[in-house]
Amino acid sequence: MSDDNLTLLTKALVDQGKLVEAGWLAYLHKVMPKSASEIQIEETRRGFFAGAQHLFGSIITMLETGSEPTEKDLLRMDQIDAELKAYVAELIKRFS
Repeated sequence: MSDDNLTLLTKALVDQGKLVEAGWLAYLHKVMPKSASEIQIEETRRGFFAGAQHLFGSIITMLETGSEPTEKDLLRMDQIDAELKAYVAELIKRFS
């Protein structure tokens, strides 16, 4: 799948409320080996969605009460951002 087609598919899925599915399909096409078995794909999808659910559930649980984000909320979001950016940098370093 071309990057342009993947971008169009991502936008369409996000419009349907399927952000995680869009991310999974991008991962499937960009990262998973073409030789991956159906079991490997199924297990990897399960892990992908479990990770997304853990992160989202944790964010919802950790947010302070109220409609406006607090300094603590913003700090936690920055920490999640930093953790994920460090992971991406690790992958780039490993596979570049």
